[in-house]
Amino acid sequence: MTAVSRATTGADALPDYAPVPPSAFGPPLNEQGYHVGRVERNLFWVTDGTYQSAFLLTGDGVVLFDAPPTIGHNLRRAVDEMAAAEGATNKVTHLVYSHHHADHAGAANLFGDDVIRIGHEDTRRLLLRDNDPTRPAPDVTFQENYTLQVAGERVELGFHGPNHSPDNIFIHFPDHDALMLVDIVNSGWVPIFNLNLSEDVPGYIDAPGIALGYPWQHYIGGHLGRLGTRADIELHQQYIDDIVESSKDALGKVDPTPYFVKYGPNAWAAVKGYLGAVTELATKPVVAKYTGVLGSADVEEFTYSTAFMIMQSMRLDLGAGSQVHP
Repeated sequence: MTAVSRATTGADALPDYAPVPPSAFGPPLNEQGYHVGRVERNLFWVTDGTYQSAFLLTGDGVVLFDAPPTIGHNLRRAVDEMAAAEGATNKVTHLVYSHHHADHAGAANLFGDDVIRIGHEDTRRLLLRDNDPTRPAPDVTFQENYTLQVAGERVELGFHGPNHSPDNIFIHFPDHDALMLVDIVNSGWVPIFNLNLSEDVPGYIDAPGIALGYPWQHYIGGHLGRLGTRADIELHQQYIDDIVESSKDALGKVDPTPYFVKYGPNAWAAVKGYLGAVTELATKPVVAKYTGVLGSADVEEFTYSTAFMIMQSMRLDLGAGSQVHP
């Protein structure tokens, strides 16, 4: 069964899903449609229930981490609210890009032209390519590691190879017991289509383990309504590991022969039938196991498309299921 054949239209065809586990939800939003909360000391996070940003209040100005357009001008309201409460300046002086994608950076132009923008060197390359005025390219770039120091505050930026995107970085707040890693783990929820629309499957699978190698207790994942914990990362790893094992098992069980016999010279029809059967077999036990444990686990297309991507990576990157012609 393919993603296209699963698509339905019309209100009458809308499916029902299991209730979302209460543990998946974060704090309620205010009248303006956002929540801002303290992570530790002068580090704060902002959410609109779907996207997340963070900011650090310092004696010299505000350091902003990502600027999702869905939060938009509420970022300014959140900064103003916390700066007033803390007796700090509300001037945004620095903006750090987690990566170049517009859904996390498309409000970066709201804070003026004199903001120092920081990101990976590939973030600059990709933003110059995209030529989007809402996402000015970073002025300060790095290749592997960069220490951002503002008014005695320290943030460690690290690049460990491509994962969700070619430029996605790890943002560590060593003095605030926190880590920001966007579009890898949705705390309390499954990844959406294709491992959160990730480009590098092995890098995506490895990223949570790298994250757990940092010392932290608070996780800012970039999506949905609450902060994460180390237990959230471990649960995500278990979910992905189960998909890997289920995909490996399915590759060993499904015989491609009937599909190629059925469709004869139509090779792509045979491939579609075979890979669809493998993915279907890999998906079902994982959906059953995590329904009621992770939010939207029973939205089968999410696990199906993630299993398809992992299974294809196992075939293409690792050689699983490959058969050498005698």
